[in-house]
Amino acid sequence: MSPTVLRSSRPRPQIHRRAAWRRRLVALAAAVLTAGAVLTGTSGPAQAVDQPISQGRPVTASSVENAAYPASLAVDGNDGTRWSSAAADNQWIRVDLGGNAAIDRIVLGWEAAYASAYQVQVSANGNDWLTVRQVTGATGGRQTLDLTATGRYVRVLATARATVWGVSLWEFQVYGSVGTQGVPPGAVRVAEFLADCPFSHRLPDDPIVFPGLPGASHMHSFFGNAATDANSDLGRLEQSGGTCNPAVDTSSYWVPTLYADNVPVEPTGTTFYYLGEGVRDDVIAQTQPLPRGLRIVAGNAKATGPNDNSIARWSCLHAGEVNPSHDFVNCPAGSMLESYLDFPQCWNGKDLDSADHKSHMSYPVNGACPANHPIPVPKLRQVLRYPVTGDPSRLRLASGPGYTMHGDFFNVWPAAEMARRVRDCIAPIVKCGADGTA
Repeated sequence: MSPTVLRSSRPRPQIHRRAAWRRRLVALAAAVLTAGAVLTGTSGPAQAVDQPISQGRPVTASSVENAAYPASLAVDGNDGTRWSSAAADNQWIRVDLGGNAAIDRIVLGWEAAYASAYQVQVSANGNDWLTVRQVTGATGGRQTLDLTATGRYVRVLATARATVWGVSLWEFQVYGSVGTQGVPPGAVRVAEFLADCPFSHRLPDDPIVFPGLPGASHMHSFFGNAATDANSDLGRLEQSGGTCNPAVDTSSYWVPTLYADNVPVEPTGTTFYYLGEGVRDDVIAQTQPLPRGLRIVAGNAKATGPNDNSIARWSCLHAGEVNPSHDFVNCPAGSMLESYLDFPQCWNGKDLDSADHKSHMSYPVNGACPANHPIPVPKLRQVLRYPVTGDPSRLRLASGPGYTMHGDFFNVWPAAEMARRVRDCIAPIVKCGADGTA
């Protein structure tokens, strides 16, 4: 009996055989030229090869056309071999990178049977998936997608086929770095970067709650962007510098002005921390950059008592004997009054603002983001230190008692700088300074 020969159940167009041979010939010619350059000493210093972190890694798929086209052939580094799925929509291929990875791009080399629509997804555990790119109207061929994402697993989910066949990939390549690559030895394991943004100016304006209405708000103290007023939008804020270190952060931050004996008092310590705390490590690994132009209000300006605003917290610097409170506290001499306010860190993935300036965001539940706000982003923690001590009855906010403390944030971070800090500080759980390095 002659051995069984596995064959594809559908004819392969001759043009793709020729294309595969052309690719091999081009690669061979490039190798010969490179070798020749090395032998003649004209190549200069050796250059590092940009190796896919997916190559040779464990890979699984929803289906295969037959045993001749397993998923492993899509990550073998060979443009002449391929994975091919069953003839149905919603087929996927998934690669395990072996550890949490900072992913900067993927390359897909589609065979003639390609996906006209697909999603790129990442996961920290292989079960909970976050869509980081959705592609429609794709035309096949070789497609390169730049990303800023983190995760151990990467999956391509083909939601619509371009042909009656399944979907087929010559190569599925993921680029980036895995695990602790690039993390300095001895780096503190805290997911954090920060901006120090001193006081800039005061105005009775609020471009989030009362846009285009100068004087419509109670008095606010502004930090960061020096041009913030009632008419500020992303375009206007992008044109102005600010007070922050790093200077690349021209975001705007503001709070109700604090008064002591009816005299305005501005904080002398103004730090805005971006954190990965409050969620599980596998969720931190999936953190995405805060979208440019995002607007958030945290806290409750209309609180009628301390229990109405659990997000705001007052304490005293270096005075552990004074218990934190949602209202003003009596700080001893030599101390300072501190205000802490945590912004929500789960985004709905589509809206930069909402009618109440809060509903597009959510706080985590049981260490993860809820299903209606599935995108984890860095948590903004606002820490302000005021040079006041003693009897808190002499203090008030422009919005009322201490428990009405709230904060507004308008994100104007350059996208690349925000993405770098999420990749290098938040995702690998590293404590970074204002420059975004450990």
